[in-house]
This record gives sequence, structure tokens and C-alpha cells, in this order.
Amino acid sequence: MTTVNEIITRFERFAPLTLKEEGDPTGFQIGRRDAPVHKMMTTLDVRPEVVDEAVQRHVDFIFAHHPVMFRPARNLDLSNPQNDMYAQLLKHDITVYAAHTNLDNAEGGMNDWLATALDLEQTTGLLNHADGSALGRVGDLPQPMTTTELAKLCKARFNLTGLRVVSFNPDQLVHRVAILGGSGGKFYSAALEKHADVYITGDLFYHTAQDLLAAGLQAIDPGHHVESICKPRLRALFNQWKAENQWEIEVLESDLNTDPFRFQ
Repeated sequence: MTTVNEIITRFERFAPLTLKEEGDPTGFQIGRRDAPVHKMMTTLDVRPEVVDEAVQRHVDFIFAHHPVMFRPARNLDLSNPQNDMYAQLLKHDITVYAAHTNLDNAEGGMNDWLATALDLEQTTGLLNHADGSALGRVGDLPQPMTTTELAKLCKARFNLTGLRVVSFNPDQLVHRVAILGGSGGKFYSAALEKHADVYITGDLFYHTAQDLLAAGLQAIDPGHHVESICKPRLRALFNQWKAENQWEIEVLESDLNTDPFRFQ
């Protein structure tokens, strides 16, 4: 029998909780650490529809990137969809763990996956920490391309129907790229310091985009949901560890798209 704690212990050797950013509610979320695991599912988000999917697929352990309790409930009124989701997780004995900024900072984790998806070479950390870890990556494209071409590459590699481009010259050739999964607008100065031609990150604010242009830095905002790259990548890791440790589990990835935004 494989337990939640066995799986978490192995994962935290890869992405220790010491790597998380201050104040981030990363880690164990809901359930029992000693609970047996027969079927686990990787997901970007834990939303009511994802919990429904887990119930339908007989999943007993959800492994997410975004913490389910990022904004804790003020009450347990089950007319609130978020609260009812907690109730459904408990009712169906589904344990939840979230690997958020520890996965973002880990070597071989989220930001390396994103950089690899764009074929970036000679990558280094964007925001380096004293412990040697880093948030975000900066690297070089194999060949220079225009900002427009890079935007098209992002759409293709991240399976997007649209994105936002912040550019003073979309036809300008770019070579050095900084990338940070999630919401990284406030860190654009690090991209400037690392001499990036383009900064790729999600959730850019209007005035931040103006500041980027004023500073001479172009940007591509592919949205927050590009981090869903974690679903297949985490599944592959857990299947590798399953083989190494002879875990008797099945590893699934969520089939749902939890991106709330649509391009028309």
C-alpha cells in the first residue's frame, strides 16, 4: 500500500518546501497524510469541476500546482461553491497537496519546463535566491526571430488561441528571452538586468505594460494557464518514481481546462 505521505516525501526531495516564497500556502492542503493512494491526479487548479472529475474517475489524491486554500474560507456555508468544494473533498476522502512556488523555484521544475518548451538555451535563473534556487529563467533562442514570430511560437508550444503582446516594434529581431510562469509583472526589472529582449509572463497590468515599453523591454503575456504544462510533466515524474519505488498507484492528469479566459 502506498500512502500520501510516501508520495509527498519523495516529491519534496525534488522540490523542498524550503524553496517556497514567503507567505505562500504551499504544501499539504486537505485530508490525511497516512491515507492510502490508489489513484492520483495532477492538475493546475483545484476547482469544483476538477473535484467532480476526481470523484468520477475514483481519484483519492489530487496533486495541484495552485493551492486550494489560497484564500481561506471565512465560514463553512455550503451555499458558497468554494466551501461546497471543500465538503465534497472531505466527503469523498480525497486528499489534496499543492506544489506552488517551491515547484516554481525548483531546478527542473515549472520554469525550466516553460523554458524548454520554447527551446531556450544556456538558461540561468531570473531572480536568484541565496540558497542557489531561482524564480524564472532567462536564456537564448536557438536563432533570432521577430517578436511576432516568438508570439506565434508561444501560441503553438503552449496550445493557445490568443495572447497579448507588448511591443514597440513587432518586427524587431529578439534573441534573449526571460520567462516566468504565473503572474510575474512586478519582476520585469530582473528581465532588464539580465538583458532580455522579451519578457514572457502572465497577468500583466495595463500600467506595468506601459512601464515595460518605456524601459525598452518588450513582453508577451500568454496568460497564467500556460502553467498547465505541469500536468503532464508531474505525471511523468510520478510515474518515474512509481517505477523506482514500486508504488501500487495509477497516475492520471486532469482533462479539464481551468483557464477562465477566452479569446473571441
